[in-house]
Amino acid sequence: MEIAFSPLRPDADTLVLAVAKGRLDSLPVDAAATLSAGATAARFTGEAGSSFESFADEGGKVVRIVLLGIGGGSDTDYEKAGGALSARLLTSGASHAAVEFPGAVSGENAARLAFGALLRSWRIDTYRTRQSEKAKPTLNKLTLTGTDGAAAWERWSAVADGVAFTRELVAEPANILYPESFVERCRHLEQLGVKITVLDKSAMADLGMGALLGVAQGSVREPRLIAMEWDGTGGAVDKPLVFVGKGVTFDTGGISLKPGAGMEDMKWDMGGAGAVAGAMKALAGRKAKARVVGICGLVENMPDGNAQRPGDVVTSMSGQTIEVINTDAEGRLVLCDVITWAQKTYAPEVVIDLATLTGAMIVALGDQYAGIFANDDELADDLIAAGKAAGDQLWRFPLSDAYNKLIDSPIADMKNMGARYAGSITAAQFIKRFVDDGVKWAHLDIAGMVWADKPGATWDKGATGYGVRLIDRLVADKFEK
Repeated sequence: MEIAFSPLRPDADTLVLAVAKGRLDSLPVDAAATLSAGATAARFTGEAGSSFESFADEGGKVVRIVLLGIGGGSDTDYEKAGGALSARLLTSGASHAAVEFPGAVSGENAARLAFGALLRSWRIDTYRTRQSEKAKPTLNKLTLTGTDGAAAWERWSAVADGVAFTRELVAEPANILYPESFVERCRHLEQLGVKITVLDKSAMADLGMGALLGVAQGSVREPRLIAMEWDGTGGAVDKPLVFVGKGVTFDTGGISLKPGAGMEDMKWDMGGAGAVAGAMKALAGRKAKARVVGICGLVENMPDGNAQRPGDVVTSMSGQTIEVINTDAEGRLVLCDVITWAQKTYAPEVVIDLATLTGAMIVALGDQYAGIFANDDELADDLIAAGKAAGDQLWRFPLSDAYNKLIDSPIADMKNMGARYAGSITAAQFIKRFVDDGVKWAHLDIAGMVWADKPGATWDKGATGYGVRLIDRLVADKFEK
């Protein structure tokens, strides 16, 4: 969808009037009285994201008119309104919608409405060969009038591009997206100034990444590690902020095979890696004045004759040994080696990992919050605040020695799974064992957030793009110079 800003109302087939809550008394159209009466009868009051639609003669031409609620006018209200507008008009037959605001409105507010509209308009039709005309998108342009939001739009369009990239990666089927092709999908980031480093299976073996390679050994798809570096500080920052993403491009569970029903969903078990890649695109696209590295460990977890077995013992890059109790607890095995490599390579002060790690997190929080674990209270608070502001919400969980003891192994340094209960916490405790002393670390278990079974304010059913906005907001608030 093309986004444009204009001081005057363009010749569009659809006119959208943004209405603040309780303000139906000053509609800038010829049919104001009729529209106001109809909206009142339909119980439209201007709540954020609500709408009322009609047709009227405007300037001698019959046009579609949509009253769009912007609530109290907060950033969230404008985004929600934009999302609702896309949901209503995307396949409606409308092709060009012009949005007018009540009185003076900032460019930032207009840009946030456009941002919400663009996010909600995303869909993946790559593999559709048959589609009814009524199901095809028609809305291809949105013009926001009476305000100059072009400057603000530069930032938000870059973030939207990052979210779209994450959704694309998460939505792709596993026969199309696997470790090697994930890397190739990220190559275009080099055009934005991102430096890309890739480790193949041989390089990871030389480094001693036995935990990650153990997960990958049952698949014909070779593993990869990709590091994406963005430095918008001109070399002024020595130590980068590091994000690590779990990239299990398909997860059968391995020998500890998952039930067949619903296994198709496991194409999105690379949602953490997808979020990191999308965030790097957003940060580079808006030229963030920060030094950030995004690293993804990419594997496929399959159950062939060479697959890792329950009871195997592997040696991680850190030198610590791990008894593999369950091959379906594979994400932490990937993360531990990637985090070790990140620390040895970049010596960061802050490491944040994102992973669709445990089903236990979905049991605990459903699809409303991701879980956060951290060894530093300030970092945890900063992430929670960024998530709240961006709409990617987080809820903090505990870490303690009592949980840590649950992953002690009788024959190795640790086992990759604890008892039945507190599964998300013991997974976090496992990862914590690979974090160097003095490094501030947070683990985000985003298992319930990367895929939606029903539409939300700014996404349709399917890939949500969770994590991109969170990372972008954290960097903007705490790490940009």
